[in-house]
Amino acid sequence: MTSYLIKNARILGGEPQDLRLRDGVIAEIGAGLAAADGETVIEAEGLVALPGLVDLHTHLREPGREDAETVLTGTRAAARGGFTAVHAMANTFPVADTAGVVEQVWRLGRESGYCDVQPVGAVTVGLGGKQLAELGAMADSAAGVRVFSDDGKCVDDAVIMRRALEYVKAFGGVVAQHAQEPRLTEGAQMNEGRSPGAWPGRLARRRRGVDHRPRRAAGRARRLPAACLPPVHGGLGGDHPLGQVQGLGRDRRGHPAPPAADRRAGPLLRPGLQGQPAAAHRGRCAGPARGAGGRHHRRRRHDHAPHPSRDKDCEWSAAAMGMVGLETALSVVQQTMVDTGLMTWADVAERMSARPAAIGRLAGQGRPVSVDEPANLVLVDPAYRGTVNPESFATRSRNTPYRGLELRTRGRHVPARPGHRSGR
Repeated sequence: MTSYLIKNARILGGEPQDLRLRDGVIAEIGAGLAAADGETVIEAEGLVALPGLVDLHTHLREPGREDAETVLTGTRAAARGGFTAVHAMANTFPVADTAGVVEQVWRLGRESGYCDVQPVGAVTVGLGGKQLAELGAMADSAAGVRVFSDDGKCVDDAVIMRRALEYVKAFGGVVAQHAQEPRLTEGAQMNEGRSPGAWPGRLARRRRGVDHRPRRAAGRARRLPAACLPPVHGGLGGDHPLGQVQGLGRDRRGHPAPPAADRRAGPLLRPGLQGQPAAAHRGRCAGPARGAGGRHHRRRRHDHAPHPSRDKDCEWSAAAMGMVGLETALSVVQQTMVDTGLMTWADVAERMSARPAAIGRLAGQGRPVSVDEPANLVLVDPAYRGTVNPESFATRSRNTPYRGLELRTRGRHVPARPGHRSGR
């Protein structure tokens, strides 16, 4: 029997209480609980207890790009950041479009022991957009896939998308669209608009409205009952009705202009690092939008996108998109959202745990911190101050725009479930 006693933790930022965890379940909550024989005691004075964080969008790169990340290193990074479950995207080599590949990723996650790994299955064979992948077989596999996405490529054929949505209705699945019109973004590097014009150099621009056409089609497809279709990259353009999210820069015609970031998060945005400006203008490196505390940001996904240095330290047009984020996500959210009063710790639990778990169909994750609930917990130290040193990251890659910056908060994944271990 595995038993922990967490002393004086502030559940969702409330008054200090003790929590007893036994065999992966919260057995008791109260003040002044006494430690039993053989029980591991965790002193948590000043720490905030949250349900374990859940990420809907993580690139673990295995199989095929183990030079960038592996399931072992990626899940260790996730545990360090307070995540107890991650969804592993399908754009691996080979693509996760069969039951065999998703089961491989799922088993690697179980072997790593740092957090739960839920594979995301491809919508189409080889991410080619021409033929549906083995959706039913992946759903019936040991991995129990419920989320499908061709992330990195848009399923722009409306008939195929409709068929996918109809298919996943049978088992309550989710299809996540990479909402980017491929014919309007060929060779493009950033969003067209007034802000990119101020950047040095003559860079190719993505045309305005690129996100809207596939999202409008997705909106029509949403009318199919029991099929959910959230975009995999949010924060720009069609994600938010005009005028309902503050902090989006706009041109004179009211078009959102990137980056869609809270201006108070400005110190956290560091253009010029390892080809990151191109990624920032694709919504991958921007800080949280000012409206992220409102109803239009009901879940957060972090797109942990590790790349080796050779894929980042190169010409702008050739640089890979994305940044690592699992180990810094909670710190950034506290500094830009909680400390500024835009969110409470209860809001963080809702958007970074409960909502992602519900969308991803993870029954044991995102649950309330209460008796008889699964002990998927993270302890957060809101008083922590530390300088970001990518060389100390658990992830295999180092592509972060936060190098050398002081960030607040440190999450500690409590390994209370059998088979789980701490990332530290």
